[in-house]
Amino acid sequence: MLPQAIRKVTPALMNDFVSMQKDVGLVSILGAVDAVRSAQIAQAETYNFTPYFVAGLLFVVISLPLIRVTDAIARRQQRREQIGGAV
Repeated sequence: MLPQAIRKVTPALMNDFVSMQKDVGLVSILGAVDAVRSAQIAQAETYNFTPYFVAGLLFVVISLPLIRVTDAIARRQQRREQIGGAV
């Protein structure tokens, strides 16, 4: 029963993980410093908006692989269910 439960729950948990990452902030760097807050501080000092671009780019670089893995797991599960395999 445990393998079936893991297969059923994994895509939903991965989606929740990606959503949680988006909700917490864009990306946390070194744990305590948030990328967006750092970009805001740097922009206020230099009047340059490039730090916001870098923060957004970090977010995409970290989120995109997680989203791809989640989609692959969901597709694999859907194929198994369509062919009548173990769920």
